[in-house]
Amino acid sequence: MNQTKKMKLILTEEQEFLRDTAKDFAQERTPVTHFRSLRDNKDENLWDKDIWQEMVNLGWSGILIPEEFGGSDFGVAGISVILQECGKTLTPSPLFSTGVLGAYAISNFGTKEQKEKYLPKIVSGEITTALAVDESSHHDPCKTLFKAEQKGNDFLLNGKKTFVIDGASADIFIVLARTSGNSGDLAGLTLFVVESSVDGIKKIKLDMADSRNYANIEFNNVECSNEDILGALESGGETVERILDIGRIAMSAEMLGNAESAFETTIEYLKQRKQFGVVIGTFQALQHRAAEMFCEIELTKSAVMAAIHGADENSNELQRLSSLAKTIAGETLNLVSNEAIQMHGGIGVTDEYDLGFFIKRSRVAEQIFGSSTYHTERYANLSGF
Repeated sequence: MNQTKKMKLILTEEQEFLRDTAKDFAQERTPVTHFRSLRDNKDENLWDKDIWQEMVNLGWSGILIPEEFGGSDFGVAGISVILQECGKTLTPSPLFSTGVLGAYAISNFGTKEQKEKYLPKIVSGEITTALAVDESSHHDPCKTLFKAEQKGNDFLLNGKKTFVIDGASADIFIVLARTSGNSGDLAGLTLFVVESSVDGIKKIKLDMADSRNYANIEFNNVECSNEDILGALESGGETVERILDIGRIAMSAEMLGNAESAFETTIEYLKQRKQFGVVIGTFQALQHRAAEMFCEIELTKSAVMAAIHGADENSNELQRLSSLAKTIAGETLNLVSNEAIQMHGGIGVTDEYDLGFFIKRSRVAEQIFGSSTYHTERYANLSGF
């Protein structure tokens, strides 16, 4: 009898340990007040270097890096449970851009020389990375126009990348460029690893609603060689989609943490706030709305966990699972952050109250590497509709 293999939606002991460690760290070292202080003080990086080094010392920057380069290789599940807990307190750090995107990209597609050069430095916290893909307000890697013109064994990079996460502080850029073909073609794309200190690179820091580190990056005749190519020449389209899918899953886990925290805060408020001498949590209409949020969060947990295990098990369904997780996480965080604000009434929109940070984070995170609309269409296309 043929039996369909069932995906286990549970964590291992190691992953449980990582989650508990991250939970304690986030509550003790990076509560929402930490994020607020960075914003209010207009911190240059919008993340704290000492806090980041503490994360590095815990081994988080090396979760996706093989042991031979100093990492722990605990997989997407390992890094995702950390991001989920950090998402509950809006912890700002380069963990997503460096510990997920950079670490995964170089570990899986880098040459031996690139791995030896960069991975130990990521593990030690010596460098941070950023993935430079988008060129407009709409996410679509296939529409890349950023040029890499080949001259002998060298390339000249010219163009502009927008909305680069942690781009204002990154030491290393992983850049998607077009080496042939036209806008809309998946073929003809190549990834390059570029140090941000080289001549011809200009960082333009962005002020975003969620007060995180983003930048537009301009490249003017930036010189690269064959040795700087990540993966194979003109295979960057498929490679970057794999990197993005891992990033989308990790971001979905963080968004799940955002939603869980906003929901818990709201439930506590419903239990305490009185109107006309009655606790508002006893109002049936609010109970129904709270129940809807609870159900959507549980659904999101399942979608995110399925995507996490799909990534670690190298599932053929990874693209669909990734888009499904990002779609549901985006819609759930949108719903919960909206409802949280509404149920708190006027105080929910005041800057003194933390909930406003969650709705701002929601609106930005929903757009990272594709909105729910983008991923609904992608899921449909992948499913043959």
